[in-house]
Amino acid sequence: MQAVVLDTNALLMPFEIRINLDLALRDLLGEARILVPGPLIGELKHLDHRFAKAALTLARRYEIVHTAASGDDAVIELALKEGAYVLTNDKELRRRLRKESIPLIYLRSGTHLVLDTYMGQRSIRFSVLDVWPSRFLYPL
Repeated sequence: MQAVVLDTNALLMPFEIRINLDLALRDLLGEARILVPGPLIGELKHLDHRFAKAALTLARRYEIVHTAASGDDAVIELALKEGAYVLTNDKELRRRLRKESIPLIYLRSGTHLVLDTYMGQRSIRFSVLDVWPSRFLYPL
């Protein structure tokens, strides 16, 4: 079973753009183990955002894993430790993930999640399109 690490902005995504993360990830990867780095719980508790409380409730539904690092470093540490994908829309974090060759998932066009796996210089991207049956993966 694949593992997916969520960062703070991924936890806010369902409330900002009304996307069901569980269904979108299932369509993209099949059954997946969803992980939240422990330090992000504290970050959400102190975040001044109108959906922070809802995102905190959502985060507690998933497996919370304690890490030594905090912030983006915690996300990267957990992804490397678990061999997991990272779901984020944070451009700086995406750049760091690509540099570390960690596969990532991000929101494209505000409508669907995209899987972006870097293997050296080669990129393989898949997208779940809303128009077609959601059980299929379509190469871009």
